[in-house]
Amino acid sequence: MTIEERQQEIVDEFSEIEDWFDRYAAIIDEGQNIVRIDEKKKTPEHLIEGCQSSVWLDAELKDGKVYFSADVNTEIVKGIVSMLIGVLNGHTPDEILNADLHFIDDIGLRENLSPTRSNGLVAVIKQMRMYALALKAVGE
Repeated sequence: MTIEERQQEIVDEFSEIEDWFDRYAAIIDEGQNIVRIDEKKKTPEHLIEGCQSSVWLDAELKDGKVYFSADVNTEIVKGIVSMLIGVLNGHTPDEILNADLHFIDDIGLRENLSPTRSNGLVAVIKQMRMYALALKAVGE
């Protein structure tokens, strides 16, 4: 599934949920699907700065594709990170670097996050792109 197709799936799923309380519940549920980072990697090097929550993120390159893993200490952010991983996992570094992650705005998520959570979201996306860039250099 392409990044665009996965984003459209998320947009379609959330279009059926009108109430933001229910949308938050769906995001929290998504957190149960997070690809968990190895406990040994829950170190300061994998901790994302700029997040109000503690977010540990790692990435590896397998067969030319990037695979992320993470853990988060808050449920709503864990769900958001899980959604991002679900969209980007299994794609090439270039696909990740060129992805327009519009689903965040399309489902109204950004406008319904506190400013600190919104800044954290930007920090997570930036780190995911940095991993993709670094792994692209390794893979070349």
